[in-house]
Amino acid sequence: MTAPPTYLAIDGGNSKTHVVIGDGTGRVLGFAHGPGSSPHYLGVAGSIELLDGLVGQALAEAGRPPDTVLDRAEVYIAGADLPVEVDVLTKAVGDAGWAREYRVDNDLFALLRAGTSNPDAVAVVCGAGINCVGRSTDGRTSRFPSLGNISGDWGGGHHLAELALWHAARGEDGRGPATALTAAVAAHFGRATVEEVSAGLHLGELDKQRIRDLSPVLFAVAAAGDPVARRVVAKQAHEVVALATIAARRLDMLDRPHAVVLGGGVLAIRHPLLHEAVLAGIREAAPLATIGIVADPPVAGAALLALDAFGAATPEVEATVRAALGTAIADQ
Repeated sequence: MTAPPTYLAIDGGNSKTHVVIGDGTGRVLGFAHGPGSSPHYLGVAGSIELLDGLVGQALAEAGRPPDTVLDRAEVYIAGADLPVEVDVLTKAVGDAGWAREYRVDNDLFALLRAGTSNPDAVAVVCGAGINCVGRSTDGRTSRFPSLGNISGDWGGGHHLAELALWHAARGEDGRGPATALTAAVAAHFGRATVEEVSAGLHLGELDKQRIRDLSPVLFAVAAAGDPVARRVVAKQAHEVVALATIAARRLDMLDRPHAVVLGGGVLAIRHPLLHEAVLAGIREAAPLATIGIVADPPVAGAALLALDAFGAATPEVEATVRAALGTAIADQ
């Protein structure tokens, strides 16, 4: 009896990395997790070195020798934004020798497949940052550079947190409208005023990493009715809708059925002000779109893309993979 084909699936994010070894029957044979592996932070060599160690761990769990060459690798990495970056990473993955056949791309394509099997689909992630990709039945894709301010990006949890502090400071000193963010931000840092917060951050008395925790503060203040905070949330909703609809328009899908997959921590929480505005905006622009928030981890999408390549992604196999990876990640 011929052994089922084997695959390597990688979701290499900014803050965490998941690696899976599986086969064409839907079995998950090995799993490993580690820190972020984006080449934007580690460089290409550093990213591949980290991934190679995790691949070795997953192979060991699968009971395979460390020099095993798998049939296919699906590698999706944060930071693979520009075509040249994808090309460089593709060569590096090939040189690593993990699999006979391999595909490398931005990690958002893994999230997209985790969210839908529809070949006509768009995915928007709003987590620490914000990005969007789309694909169509004819093989075309749509993407954005997603390089931050220099490529016109707006939003994501880190940006929203910085805006909460910015508006709080301006509301306190009069350069901007008064806002409940002022008291909320000061309380978050345990200081009497935002001016004290700013000084503490500048002098190193306060941990700047705590700024990133202000995104939930912004949403809480917005939910309580503060106009300044609500305008920021409305702007975030507008950006998500713009990305989804522009990607769909580029692929000639705006006026026909397609899936819109929403992911990332900011969207997954479903803050009513943001969630309802996003749904309403997409439905107005693309009334035939089906909208969903992805529930499975992106590495499940990478695994399913491997199974798609094998022609093995039946509904039963998909369900097996999703359940197995959900358990593996919950147990890590």
